Amino acid sequence: MSRRFPRLADQIPQESTASLDLALIGNGTVGALINAQGGIVWFCLPRFDGDQVLCSLLKGSERTAGTFAIELVGQTRTEQEYVQDTAIVRTRIYAANGDAIQITDLCPRFEKDGTMFCPPVLARQILPLAGSPRITVSLSPYADYGCTRRTPSVSNGMIRYAGDPSLSLATSASTHAIAESTPFRLDQGVTLMFGAAESVDGNLNDTFGQWREQTKSHWRSWVKSLEIDPRWREGVVRAAIILQLNIFEETGAIIAAMTTSIPEAPDTGRNWDYRYCWPRDAYFVANSLERLGDRRTTERLLDFVLGVAEATPDSKLGPLFTIDGGTIPDERVAECLDGYREMGPVRVGNKAREQVQHDVYGEAVLIAEPLYVNPRGDEVDHKALLAWLEAFGEHAVRLYNQPDAGLWELRGSASVHTFSSVMCWAACDRLSSYAKRLGLE
Repeated sequence: MSRRFPRLADQIPQESTASLDLALIGNGTVGALINAQGGIVWFCLPRFDGDQVLCSLLKGSERTAGTFAIELVGQTRTEQEYVQDTAIVRTRIYAANGDAIQITDLCPRFEKDGTMFCPPVLARQILPLAGSPRITVSLSPYADYGCTRRTPSVSNGMIRYAGDPSLSLATSASTHAIAESTPFRLDQGVTLMFGAAESVDGNLNDTFGQWREQTKSHWRSWVKSLEIDPRWREGVVRAAIILQLNIFEETGAIIAAMTTSIPEAPDTGRNWDYRYCWPRDAYFVANSLERLGDRRTTERLLDFVLGVAEATPDSKLGPLFTIDGGTIPDERVAECLDGYREMGPVRVGNKAREQVQHDVYGEAVLIAEPLYVNPRGDEVDHKALLAWLEAFGEHAVRLYNQPDAGLWELRGSASVHTFSSVMCWAACDRLSSYAKRLGLE
C-alpha cells in the first residue's frame, strides 16, 4: 500500500526500527504519515510547512516521543491497506490470544457549502474486531520543532495541549486514560479527532462516520473523473492520489515532499526541507495529472505561478516559494531533532531560495501548454495569458547562456547548465507555438 525507498533503507543498519515504509493521508491542508503499526510519526500544523507537532520520524533514539500510537496489549502482527480509491487507511492489529482491533485514519476532504472542507484535523476511529481487546493510546505532541513537549490539560471530554499553534484532542474514550497513557478495554468504537480546529459539535462517532463516507465519496468521484488505462489502474490511481495529497488546497501550490531532512543518502548531511513549492517539480506533477484528465491542478498551479510573478516588479521567478507564494524562511537547523535514524541535521527552511535557477521560466511556460493544445472549452483569455507568459520568455532569452545553480541546486558554485539552457529554449519554443495557434506573429 505504501512504497519504500529501497536504496536508502537497504543501506542503513537494520538494528534501527525507523522505517520509510509509511502510508500517507491528508486533505490539501495537512498530511500525516502512518507506520505499519498504526502510529502517526509525522504531522505538521496548521499546514504542510508548519511546526512538526508529531515528529518521531526525526526523533532518532526517542521514537516514542512525538507520536500518536495505538497499541493492542499482547499484539503480535499488523495488516494495513488503503480503502480502495481513497486516501483513507485501515490498520488491523492482532494479539496472540485472539484479540483484534481496526484503526481507520483519514483527514476529512469533501465539498461543503460550495467550498472544499479540509480542516487541519486528523480523524481516527478504533473498532474492536475480536475478543476483549485492551489498548493503550499514547499522544505526545511537541512544539518548537521537537524542543518542547506539550503539556496536556483535560476538561469536558477534551484534551488541550499547551503551545502554539493551538492543539486539542476530542475523543469518545476516557480522556484521563489517554492523557496518562494507561490501558483500557475497548468495548465499542472509539473516535479521536486531533488538530488545530475547534471542537466538533455533536456525537463524535456519528461525525466520524459522516466524514468517512463524504471523504470516501470525494476521492472516488475524483478517481472516476480520471482517464486511466485499466491495465495499470491500481498503481496509477494510488500514485495519482499521493500526488494530489501534496497540493495545497488554498492556493494550488504543490509541495515537493511532505517531510524535511530525510537524507538523500546515509550520513551525507544532504538533508533538505522540501515542504515548499518548486515550480519545476510542481510542473511535472501537474503534467502527470493533466495526462490523466485532471485539468484543475494545471489551472490552479498556473494561477499560483502567475500570482507569484505579478508580485515582483519584472515578473522574475525564484526557484521555490512557500505554499502561499511568500519567501522561504532562512535555513536553520532544528537542534532538538536527531534526524531520521539519527542521521541529522534536521533543517527548516531552504537556502536554495538565494539561488538562481534559469530553467524555472521554461517550466512556467510549459504549465500553460494544455490550455493552448487542448483548450476543452476553458474560460481563458488566451491572448491575455500569452502576454503574461511572454515576460517569462524575455527572461529566458536573456539568461539561457548565463551561469546558475542548475536543477541540482549546487551550493557555492555556478555554471552554465545544459538543462537550464534547454528549458529556456523550451520557454521560447512554446511561446512561439502558442502565438501560432492564436494566429499571431
